Amino acid sequence: MKKALLVSSVTVAALMGAVTLAQAVDQPPKADPAMQKVLDALASLGGKPIESLTPVEARKQPTPADAVKKVLTGMGKSSAPEADVTVKDMMIAGPLGNFPIHIFTPEGKGPFPVMVYFHGGGFVFADTKTYEASPRALAKMAKAITVSVDYHQAPENKFPAAPNDAYAAYTWTLEHAKEINGDPMRVAVGGESAGGNLATVVSIMARDKQATMPVHQLLIYPVVDADMTRPSYMTNATAKPLNKAMMAWFFKHYAGDPTNPYALPIKAASLKGLPPATIIGAEIDPLLSEGKAYADRLKKDGVAVSYKQYMGVTHEFFGMGAVVPKAKEAEQFAADALKKAYATSAH
Repeated sequence: MKKALLVSSVTVAALMGAVTLAQAVDQPPKADPAMQKVLDALASLGGKPIESLTPVEARKQPTPADAVKKVLTGMGKSSAPEADVTVKDMMIAGPLGNFPIHIFTPEGKGPFPVMVYFHGGGFVFADTKTYEASPRALAKMAKAITVSVDYHQAPENKFPAAPNDAYAAYTWTLEHAKEINGDPMRVAVGGESAGGNLATVVSIMARDKQATMPVHQLLIYPVVDADMTRPSYMTNATAKPLNKAMMAWFFKHYAGDPTNPYALPIKAASLKGLPPATIIGAEIDPLLSEGKAYADRLKKDGVAVSYKQYMGVTHEFFGMGAVVPKAKEAEQFAADALKKAYATSAH
């Protein structure tokens, strides 16, 4: 009887150990203190789980940018945008009608190199205002005009509305660069998350159309695949501010063709001929694995890639340079890559 109880105890202990191990695997990595402060501020704003909301409701939820403002206020610092950059708002024409762009211009004489920038938000919500810290920082640090694009969003305008707008904004920038004090021979593309997707998709579209290519693509934790079995999807299934359930919600509303490279660039038969790329990954992010896989795939197809992963930070950390030191490092890394690309393509 004692032997049976002992075996039973060992079995229970083993099962409990297995459960603990499973929980550990599913637990996202620990955020560094500065990042955690932003996550705590975001939690205190009382947002609801995005995957439980309609797109209209989701667009009203507090954002990581709101959390950064709260942290700054708590530190007794101003949450006003950084100076030394002017912003001009415009409307341009696209396949579905007019849409807004926002032109961030650094101080100086020009003509400046240019980056066409696409914000994140899963193709469903957010806009340039939400992500303003990023194009503003890149304009200032890379000494480049940053044209930020508010493309049409899903589900009201499903795929391929966003990539078509993105490409229209890119061609507009090439054609009108001189009018905004930019250099049409030095135009890069970049973006975060869904915007990283659009940046590389614009590059693929330009190649396919045999059009003028961007001189560089800056891809910050880009959405390039829909495979939710990748390791980072497992590790960061419950991460904040982006998790696996939210990504499923985004894909449901975006409804891109899962085999179309203009929806999921990693599906392209070839990535040969694309511009050199800088890819930034965050450790606590479901998209980490696919970003690294895309970097490897670009390299395999002969594209020069500079890849960097930042530990202890989450999806959305880029642009948080005012409160997260690693975000400032990533912004500088991105700006340096852009400056190098512009210098290489100078004429």
